Amino acid sequence: MSRLPRKHLLAALAAACALAVASTLPPAVAQALVQPGAPAAAAAPAKRLSASEAFEKQDNGQFLQYHARFLARAKSGPVGLLFLGDSITAGWQRAPHIWDAYYGKYQPANFGIGGARTQNLIWQIEHGELEGIAPKVAVLMMGTNNSLDYSAEEIAAANRKIVAMVRARLPDTRVLVLGIFPRGPRDAKGGPVTPAAVEEAAKRMATIAAVNRELATLDDGRTIRFLDIGAVFLGQDGRIPHTIMPDQLHPVAAGYQLWADAMQPLLDSMMKDARKDDK
Repeated sequence: MSRLPRKHLLAALAAACALAVASTLPPAVAQALVQPGAPAAAAAPAKRLSASEAFEKQDNGQFLQYHARFLARAKSGPVGLLFLGDSITAGWQRAPHIWDAYYGKYQPANFGIGGARTQNLIWQIEHGELEGIAPKVAVLMMGTNNSLDYSAEEIAAANRKIVAMVRARLPDTRVLVLGIFPRGPRDAKGGPVTPAAVEEAAKRMATIAAVNRELATLDDGRTIRFLDIGAVFLGQDGRIPHTIMPDQLHPVAAGYQLWADAMQPLLDSMMKDARKDDK
């Protein structure tokens, strides 16, 4: 019997080993193994989280610390006015004098968390942050952190869900839905603004404008009101002055003053109407 050349023998042994190993692997991976040159199977893509799906924010533990703090605030005393949102809402701590002057009389509470998305606020509500309180008005602004990865329809649907959750848990509370504030080109770490950042900001703003148009349809003239005050943050050139939002996203005290002044007439009216309903 003739003997196989050494290179053919080695090739046959390698193929046999490959077949043996392949029998223990998923079909797609096995096929790539036994067919030299075939591309390896791509890893299955992770499931995309819906903008309306409850999700605990993954960070260094701060999210849960804030959550515990909010639960404690709900138990510590009456809440007449509640703010729900992300870092822009949480940032009222930068202007405590304005907060106290405008909202101190309402026994306010601020449940905003930096970096939060719609999914995180839904989680907060599902985990008891509205229990034991009965605010006259809840002010909601949420969605800027979703604006790069989700469509306007998805973000608006998540906001509708949040409003429905608030109304279900707090049926006597009126909800003031704010249009998402404008944002400009920025580098999150404070570096130079690149063309890519300008393009991203334009994409986000197109989404935000579309979300705000959808949110406006929630306004029923009584229990749910919508207010878009975005224009007050823009200069005559249509851009956000750095004196208002130095990082083109988060207001400084001057920005919170603009917010308070623009919102106060409608907020006062909603608070008065809520008191009338109590009588």
